[in-house]
Amino acid sequence: MGIIRESELPGLGKKYQLEARSGDKLVIVIHDDGRRELFHYDDHDPEESISLVTLEDQEARQVAAIIGGMTYKPKALENIEVTLEELVIDWFKLEASFKSVDKTIAELDVRAKTGATVLAIIGKNGQKINPGPEDRLVAGATIVIAGERKQIRLLKELLQFG
Repeated sequence: MGIIRESELPGLGKKYQLEARSGDKLVIVIHDDGRRELFHYDDHDPEESISLVTLEDQEARQVAAIIGGMTYKPKALENIEVTLEELVIDWFKLEASFKSVDKTIAELDVRAKTGATVLAIIGKNGQKINPGPEDRLVAGATIVIAGERKQIRLLKELLQFG
């Protein structure tokens, strides 16, 4: 993993410097008004910024979701789970044949029956982060789920077989 340094910018916000394993240097300034500035520096001159991108708060959050894998999971990672202690985060595509299709999270009683959590529903018409119990599961959507391994297994069974 790369090196990240954090520093306060009094009256302005916070600054994060990232030195990636690739050698790239990125500086992110988060302003107190919500704007983010991303500076990319020249490999040969660490003081020379070669590009700057300015994002509003909502744009930055959308980019964070994209980079974090909430909207697309690379094919090479489809079967890899991200594990944090006992917590597993997984992506699961809802097939048209699944018993859960066209039912809401509440109708399936996901939390009570499995203990797992649906973090996001990513469909053809966009994404829904932190869906509520009234959100309906549709064929072709991918859901992002979290829980312990046993809970994830139970949820996948519930989604497929009812």
